[in-house]
Formats: sequence, structure tokens, C-alpha cells
Amino acid sequence: MMVSREELARMIDHTQLHAYATQGDIDKLCDEAVRYGFGAVAINPAWTSHCAKRLAGAPVKVDATIGFPLGASTTHIKVEEAREAVHNGAEEVDMVVNIGAVKSGHLDLMAREIDAVVRAVKDVPVKVILETCYLTNDEKKAVCEACVRARAAFVKTSTGFGNAGATVEDVRLMREVVGEALGVKAAGGVRTYADAMAMIEAGATRIGTSAGVDILAGMPS
Repeated sequence: MMVSREELARMIDHTQLHAYATQGDIDKLCDEAVRYGFGAVAINPAWTSHCAKRLAGAPVKVDATIGFPLGASTTHIKVEEAREAVHNGAEEVDMVVNIGAVKSGHLDLMAREIDAVVRAVKDVPVKVILETCYLTNDEKKAVCEACVRARAAFVKTSTGFGNAGATVEDVRLMREVVGEALGVKAAGGVRTYADAMAMIEAGATRIGTSAGVDILAGMPS
């Protein structure tokens, strides 16, 4: 698959989600996103306003995480967190699914929560994080199907804080379930150009990584 440097950069959500990230770290993230042409910066919600101001006028979106990284907040809290993030300048949100509900077989609860967040932010794209390392293939399929019904924008593999990240097999499975209706974001452990291309070839349309600069540097000239 041939992808230009510009196309690859636009597929990358340049990520800084550590609890100990400083304002300097966030400023560096934003400045690198502009310099390298990344599609978005992915940050914890507390930095949303700051990033929106720093990136004003730049073609880089602000992507705030919701219910991150455990997915164990109540639906009400996720809805309000998403609304506040959008109010503060988020142009996309990445929401962690209620993993415990999925593992317990409470698929209706999981589906209602996804639908509630999507409805709450209206036209702002919602990427639903499955945290695939904890789910069976049947559970992954169930979440993906709920995302299609709720008209989420993306399904996303991982937070990067679980016990494993994105795999080619999971990306391929998610793409098979959602078809062309949704995007697929591969995140967690995507560190090199070869990693990124493997995910894209499996069906990913977005890459979440803190290694975007290294990925572009590793691209053949």
C-alpha cells in the first residue's frame, strides 16, 4: 500500500496521555503536530482548552479522551466529560467503553452508553476504545456492532495503558465488523513505520501514537 508522507502524517493522532505530562510536554506535542502535519493531538481533558488556544488557526484537531483509561466512570460522567471537552475546544473525543459491562455480558448497558455519548456531542466524532487485550473476539464484535448502530465515527483498539496494545489481527477483525461505515484507529504499541503500515494494511485509517515523529523518520525516502 502506497501512502505519501503527508497522508501518513494526517492519519496520526500525536499522543501525550501520561498523568505527569507538564505544560511544556503539551506545548511540545502541539508544536510537533503543526511542524509534522499530524492530524490531531490526543490529550487528557484537562489540557483541552490549552491545546485549543495553542493550535488556533492550525489544521490540527484537538482530541480529548473520555473515561480514560479504565472506562469505569458512569454514563452520566462520560456524557458530561464529553460535553465539557467539546465546550472547551475538543473537535474529536476518544471514549473508553465500559469494559466491565462488556465482560459481564451487559451489552445493552454498553450500547446505551456509547449511544448517549455520541448523541451528547452531536457532530463531533466519537472514537470508541475497546481495550481489545481484555476482550474475546465475540466481545470485540459486539462492541463494534454497537458502535455502528450508535453511529460512532471510529472503533479504536486500545488506550495504550492495558496489558497489550493494537494487533494486526484485532484491526482486521474490527474492520470486517464495521465495514466501511466507521473508521478504525490502531493505538498502543505502534512505534515504527513498519508497525504503522501493518495496521493500515489491515484496515486502520487512524494511528494513535506518541512515536509519530519516529514513524515519519523511518519512512523510506
